[in-house]
Amino acid sequence: MEYRRGAWADVDLGAIARNVRALKALTPPATAFMAVVKADGYGHGALEVARAAVSAGADRLGVATLEEAIALREAGVRAPLHVLAEVPADGAPLVVEHGIIATVATREVALALSRAATDAQRAAVGHLKVDTGMNRIGVRAEEAGEFGAWVANLPGVELEGVFTHFATADTPGDWEFDRQVERFRVALESLRTEGVRPRLAHTANSAATILHPQTHLDMVRCGISVYGLHPSEATRGKIALDPAMSVKASLSFVKRVGLGDGVSYGLTWHAGGPATIATLPLGYADGVHRVLSGRMSVLIGGRRCVQVGRICMDQLMVEVPPGVDAHAGDEAVLVGTQGTECIGMDEVADLAGTINYELACGFALRLERRYSR
Repeated sequence: MEYRRGAWADVDLGAIARNVRALKALTPPATAFMAVVKADGYGHGALEVARAAVSAGADRLGVATLEEAIALREAGVRAPLHVLAEVPADGAPLVVEHGIIATVATREVALALSRAATDAQRAAVGHLKVDTGMNRIGVRAEEAGEFGAWVANLPGVELEGVFTHFATADTPGDWEFDRQVERFRVALESLRTEGVRPRLAHTANSAATILHPQTHLDMVRCGISVYGLHPSEATRGKIALDPAMSVKASLSFVKRVGLGDGVSYGLTWHAGGPATIATLPLGYADGVHRVLSGRMSVLIGGRRCVQVGRICMDQLMVEVPPGVDAHAGDEAVLVGTQGTECIGMDEVADLAGTINYELACGFALRLERRYSR
């Protein structure tokens, strides 16, 4: 007998494919497209998203950790895989073994890649990370030429690319963004002066891909937009994206309460009169932030139902409005569409005081993902 928990996330892989094609349509034909599938595909499932993205035309895939890259390789993904953070030096042999593209920002890691490549008699492919102002990782822009030339001359290391990451590409007119663009241009020029000409220069994240075509260069790296979510308000109206994730649950319990009856821990909410309360079998351990208590709504019978009482680790309660006939087993929607009503990921993220990225990742904590095309 098959058992399925009464709370899940629907992921539309067809939406992933449509988003990849829409984003690629913004770029020149010769510009490569990287789909970023780190953090388990932003909560959508890295392997399934990777396959859908590559089938839709993605040329490469980006992840955050060596573990994420190896998991995709072992699952049969053959597309070029980039680890966008620098792998610890002791991971260099695995980078070479699995044919993974490494980020290079320190001499220690560059030397480790060279040793691993020489030992395995295989090339270690690297991309030089240039810090143009985000101050996270990377070699300083003014040092890029000298450092890149040193890396390019290491035995066994192929310096295929050079890249940076924008801090404010989602803010139109921001002078810091323009300064980062200029710093990267200077870094590229210094590399050329040293005789180093990496084949792939890339800077554009989702926001820059949509808003700043001058940054497309040889490749763009799209993450949040692949999943149908906008990186900022500034990109709305610039491209039509199709949200891929819906979050749903089956009502586990429906009951009537009387005037003054309280609900959930601390009894912070009391009924203002006789009311119908429905319980959903998911809570903050499933990514429904506790801070949403008393702020969010869910859809039942195509109507918005206000969440009441404190959200628990595994359950939450909502007040069912008059006229909605709710029963245990009925479907409720926390993110997505039901009838003519829609609750977007951004709406819930705003109520939680966070961003759609974090919310989508959080729903992967415990929820089953059900895929469609």
